[in-house]
Amino acid sequence: MDADSDRRNVSDVVGVVVLGACAAWPLISAAGRDGRPEGVLLAVLAVAAGYAAGRMSGALLPVAAPGAGALAGLAFALAMPRLAQGPQPTTPLGQAGAVAALLVLATGAACCAAWATAVPVLRFGLRALAAGITVTGAFVGSAAGCAASAAVLLCSFATGRMRRRGPAVAGLALAAALVTGTVWAVAADVLPAGLASALAGPLTEHRVHLWRDALGLAHRNSAVGVGPGRFGELSGTASEALMPDGKPHSATLQLAAEQGLVGVLLPATAFCWLLYVLWRSPRSTPVALTAGGALTALAAIAAVGDALSFTTVSVGAGLLAGLATARPWVAGAPVAGAPGA
Repeated sequence: MDADSDRRNVSDVVGVVVLGACAAWPLISAAGRDGRPEGVLLAVLAVAAGYAAGRMSGALLPVAAPGAGALAGLAFALAMPRLAQGPQPTTPLGQAGAVAALLVLATGAACCAAWATAVPVLRFGLRALAAGITVTGAFVGSAAGCAASAAVLLCSFATGRMRRRGPAVAGLALAAALVTGTVWAVAADVLPAGLASALAGPLTEHRVHLWRDALGLAHRNSAVGVGPGRFGELSGTASEALMPDGKPHSATLQLAAEQGLVGVLLPATAFCWLLYVLWRSPRSTPVALTAGGALTALAAIAAVGDALSFTTVSVGAGLLAGLATARPWVAGAPVAGAPGA
């Protein structure tokens, strides 16, 4: 037990250092460049606050806390204006990504709550809630949210048969890397013609042009980037948009363009740290891997959209990670299935 506590303390310290670096680098990148690092700092603070709240609430209320989080995520998704069906120029790209992200996080939280309870009726109800959240994606016009939530739901069911976390966590990391690599390949225009044509429709030509502008800025300013918040000033595609918001609608490419290589590596390190603490989590394997699947789906959505610019999404991501890594203090709470190799 002492060795386990020591490992948790070390991982917590590493997390503080990584998040601190994620907050400090935008300030360095912005120095002397008229950059605006406030948005990045707010996102980092939101993740940290959500994670701390998740650790505390998950320890006290291992079932009720994620259940309430699922309902809150669903409410926030429904509160956003209805999205237009299909890739239309009037559809706000950032808002679409935020809705999809909130649905994914809500589905993940509901599934985590279901695995955390031993009451059959309550578990069935929470799984029904997760399925309902998935269907809601189609109702609000978020095909990506519906598909990603369905993937999280299926992943959660599959985790019930898993006894070792290591291979599953490695698979989640590989999935996130593949999505990110595909985004870079599209931006660099190096994909085979057939695959590029297949992706052009769902992504839209406007988004692809934004990505290429971001990649061009990243190549010319690979050290520290052009400065946080300056993409809209330097991208011709962004300035010509019908609804300009100054973002390339890819978290990875935005970080590369505005903060350089270090700006990409630090959040990637933070994501790997999250997967590590989920691997070592004292919660049951299904809870830890379900949360990991939802966070990986969120990373994929952020790679092709602007979801992380919304504070509710950043807080929700930290909250889900905290809930899935908290050690329950309630007598009889399920802490079995702790870390597998």
